[in-house]
Amino acid sequence: MPTPHALSETPPLHATFNPLIRPYLVAMVAWYLLLSIFGAPLILVWVLGPGQWWARHYFDRLGCTLDDRTLQFRKGILFRVEKTIPLENIQDVTFIEGPILRLYHLSILRVETAGQSPGQAHSMQLVGIVDAHALRDEILARRERLRMQRAMPPSDGVTPHETLEAIRLRLDEIAAMMRARQSVP
Repeated sequence: MPTPHALSETPPLHATFNPLIRPYLVAMVAWYLLLSIFGAPLILVWVLGPGQWWARHYFDRLGCTLDDRTLQFRKGILFRVEKTIPLENIQDVTFIEGPILRLYHLSILRVETAGQSPGQAHSMQLVGIVDAHALRDEILARRERLRMQRAMPPSDGVTPHETLEAIRLRLDEIAAMMRARQSVP
């Protein structure tokens, strides 16, 4: 039997990535090669050969899906990364767009999360999502809907007043049992 919340679920949103991420990735690695003394001679080889192959396969493996409870992201060729972030753990979604990213008509969404214990917070960067502003707004809207659903009392016909009264009666029973134990020598 579906839960009351299951009836209000919206379909998953599958983000698309801008194909210009491929030349951007090749250029960024070439930039890092240029900055290193040993990598500078390899720039031309990188740009004309393995860089093109790597960027094409990296782009083909990119994926991002947003549903009513999680944000899922996958990337990588040799080292594949798949992350699933519960929406309730998302603290902030930041939109980043610098001059080099604008040159390629790209942007970065940084999703910052909070963990259950100190030191567990993480951030995830999504580069090259088409219409990143709309995805950011949808992530925040779905997170807020989830928080509102969780804040609502269950619709089983019991009012909050009745629930509090039942708790009060149970606490009175526990207090009476504790008094009875203390009076026994």
